[in-house]
Amino acid sequence: MAWHEWPLIVFTVLAQTSVGAFLVLATMMLTKQLSLAAEKRLHQAMFGLWAIMGVGFLASIMHLGSPLRAMNALNMLGSSWLSNEIATGSAFFVLGGMFWLLSVLKLGSVAIRKAFMVGAMLVGVAFMYAMTMVYMIDTVPTWYTPLTPAAFMITMLFSGTALAQLLLSVAKHDSTVANKLLPIMGLVGMFAVVMVVMLLSSHLASIETSVTTALAVVPEHTSLQLTRIVLTVAAMVLWLLPMVQRKKVTVLPMAMAFSMIVVAELIGRGMFYGMHLSAGM
Repeated sequence: MAWHEWPLIVFTVLAQTSVGAFLVLATMMLTKQLSLAAEKRLHQAMFGLWAIMGVGFLASIMHLGSPLRAMNALNMLGSSWLSNEIATGSAFFVLGGMFWLLSVLKLGSVAIRKAFMVGAMLVGVAFMYAMTMVYMIDTVPTWYTPLTPAAFMITMLFSGTALAQLLLSVAKHDSTVANKLLPIMGLVGMFAVVMVVMLLSSHLASIETSVTTALAVVPEHTSLQLTRIVLTVAAMVLWLLPMVQRKKVTVLPMAMAFSMIVVAELIGRGMFYGMHLSAGM
């Protein structure tokens, strides 16, 4: 486990979670899945989304040698995926934050708020793409695989959908679509996590250098992946139980499920950084 990379572990997981949740909630608002009263309550509950995004950005600053020189990371904008990641991430925070602030304070027209929301959605997708490309390095065979963008996308959709469900529960929403569709999306996410874990294990087993193997770099690989899967399955049980019982998803069990999903994703991301292995070494 590469816990020494904790700033990046926290940043990537929380950023992907926030963007995923925003995309889900914004889509619901654009398609009018909520009543006006529920949407107003959701705007207030979305403070939690921006708080999580803020924690992620604070963690990313801790990764810099000198946080006061953070702006230097934008010097290669357009030609560096890292600079593009920071720029699009900041733009997502600003545009989404403006949409949220105007909605909560009831300022600006509906068209202006919608423009900020759609802009944040588009920039959020670009943010996720740039973040993925940062790690598509051909000299790091453990990362240079379609499994890397797949894993990042799954975190965004799985953890993000869980956060969206939690915020909707806090807002006491009235959407039957959310009660039925979001748990199913979570179930798909759980199976996707298990599939990626299996494929990644097979991928790592095929990589070796003159001095070591990919699996040897993370000796606790099996136990950590098993822990991750157990947490993910337990979270889904809590998430799906209300649907089976034909009840609404309530805040406490959903908060527990979301917390377990985030912990599971943090474990997975810690392993991702821990399995860094340069070709030829």
